[in-house]
Amino acid sequence: MSHDRSRPPAPDPADPADPFPRSEAEFGDPVEDFRMPLMDHLRELRRRLIIAIVATLVGMLGCFGFVEHIWDFLVSPMNEALEATGRGTMAITEPLEGFMTLLKVAGVAGVGLASPVISWQFWKFVAPGLYPKEKRLIVPLVFSSTFLFLGGAAFCYLVIFEFAFPFFIEVNPEGVEAVLSMQSYLSVATRLLLAFGVCFQLPVVVFFLARAGLIDHHDMTKSFKYAVVAMFVVAAMVTPPDVVSQLLMAGPLIVLYGVGVIIAWLTSTKERDEDEQPA
Repeated sequence: MSHDRSRPPAPDPADPADPFPRSEAEFGDPVEDFRMPLMDHLRELRRRLIIAIVATLVGMLGCFGFVEHIWDFLVSPMNEALEATGRGTMAITEPLEGFMTLLKVAGVAGVGLASPVISWQFWKFVAPGLYPKEKRLIVPLVFSSTFLFLGGAAFCYLVIFEFAFPFFIEVNPEGVEAVLSMQSYLSVATRLLLAFGVCFQLPVVVFFLARAGLIDHHDMTKSFKYAVVAMFVVAAMVTPPDVVSQLLMAGPLIVLYGVGVIIAWLTSTKERDEDEQPA
């Protein structure tokens, strides 16, 4: 990869707008033309990281002015569960816990606000190592990745929080009151939101594996039963230890796996010999 602009990049041989199409050999390999030393890679990586960190800090400062509203929104499912059961309250256990928790809330919200910039910087870093046709996919992938992450977090907030929190309060023995600390609730909530956001990236991961020629729809269909077991294992690891939460997470993942099968069917570059073709 290289970000040297001393010479223009080679045109795409497959570009229909080119009135004199030529073979790729005449232009040379576009990726090889952009090759650069390791130190230049590290400088470019540092530049992209600085931009991502600055965007996160700006987002964090912007969210800090509304941090109490963000916290109220984040804790609303738990407060509703406590109010419905009448068996607990939210509290702090250390003098600085309230302030530090709000600071962490601003940080998490800042990362979420800056996530499109962070994704864009990642794709811009790897873009010089891609061919012209692959570079056209950067913007759709950034939007798709961000949309899926936010969709997973929204599903967790609207569905998992709604069912899991009342359940865990009600299963306590009679006479036991829940005294929840702000810090512990934030830790559980952010872990669940992040886990669902990451798991919902499954179609994007499938797209990359398919484009790399590592899998196709035949592989995914054949491995479906093993994938379902793996999904339930992941659901058991990242959700509260109850069957309802695990089913609520494994269900969407199975649907996304089906979407991944279609994506692999449309985009896979894996080549099979005739004797390898499934019946």
